[in-house]
Amino acid sequence: MKNVLAVTEMARHFAEYINRVAYRGECFVLLRGKKAVAEIKPVLGGKRLRELPDILKSLSHLSEEEAVSFRRDVDLLRRKSRKESLRDPWAS
Repeated sequence: MKNVLAVTEMARHFAEYINRVAYRGECFVLLRGKKAVAEIKPVLGGKRLRELPDILKSLSHLSEEEAVSFRRDVDLLRRKSRKESLRDPWAS
């Protein structure tokens, strides 16, 4: 849920509201008069693409036996999915 407050209120207690965004994940819509003019919300976190090679290196690897078994499972599921027709989940 987004909190709504006046730009003046945000300016008076800027550090408090920034802390609420940073540490509690709160979002705020700022009003000037009765019109929404801005939104303050947390920045989405995540990994950078340049980190991908190191992330992939850190993952455990399948043994030859596990890889063959996994491949068999995938092939089996593909064959089954080709045979099955799509059904309407809303149909009675």
